[in-house]
Amino acid sequence: MHSLRRFFASDLWWSFRRSPLAIAAALVAVACICCALFAERIAPHNPFDLASLELLDSRLPPSWIEGGSPKYLLGTDDQGRDILSALMFGARISLLVGLASVLLSLLMGVSLGLLAGFVGGRVDGFIMRLCDVMLSFPAILVALLIDGVAKARFPHAPESLSFGVLVLAIAMTGWMQYARTVRGSTLVERNKEYVQAARVIGVRPLRIMIRHVLPNVLGPVLVLATIHVAGAISIEATLSFLGVGMPPTTPSLGTLIRVGNDFLFSGEWWIAVWPGCLLVLITLSVNLLGDWLRDALNPRLR
Repeated sequence: MHSLRRFFASDLWWSFRRSPLAIAAALVAVACICCALFAERIAPHNPFDLASLELLDSRLPPSWIEGGSPKYLLGTDDQGRDILSALMFGARISLLVGLASVLLSLLMGVSLGLLAGFVGGRVDGFIMRLCDVMLSFPAILVALLIDGVAKARFPHAPESLSFGVLVLAIAMTGWMQYARTVRGSTLVERNKEYVQAARVIGVRPLRIMIRHVLPNVLGPVLVLATIHVAGAISIEATLSFLGVGMPPTTPSLGTLIRVGNDFLFSGEWWIAVWPGCLLVLITLSVNLLGDWLRDALNPRLR
């Protein structure tokens, strides 16, 4: 309770209340997350229950268009699955992949950046050159390479392994920004008086990095992570659209868009348009929240 009172009395909460755009983005993001988390209870149908699918109801338009059914508000796809329900379940996969990959890249990047900035020397040079090499390749190309090699090595892998490979592929394309950001902040912090005092009294370097330096370099990293969630979701959608993401049995938003793309020019536009709109809505709301957080944590940008 005390921490909540401190938060509501902080400048961050004041800045949030003064920004209608941030409030709207937060409401949209929370609504999307809640629909994804509680899809089993909120969704009108279970799109992955094969026993409940009606092939005769396939390619039905939205309910307000002639030929639509009130049973399916946003229409159905080529297998008779309810689009609205599929969006809720698909958004869950996209959000899980995006959040998990950002957490993994955050862990990798912060650890390596902290080590490079605090130790310096050859360790710093090696890690930064590794970042330069990774940044020279397009993110999608790296993700495609990792995902393709893993699927070629384990062709009959279970869905859980496919999820892990996809998270690893996306994480390997984003840790460099965290490493560079943390390394730059650590170079500044390691020469300050509190770090020198900790060294004088015999505190171990690892303890200094974790207990003293790390909390003071996390501000820019949190802003970067918020923005990168939207990028990770977009990369996952791109990989799934190309057919190397999640398997068709557990489709994400990218898989739904890929399926709908086959029917886009035959008149069944809703199969691809609704997943695309939801993807844009999620990424836009997360990006707007990231922009607000960047301005709120930097007094010079207010």
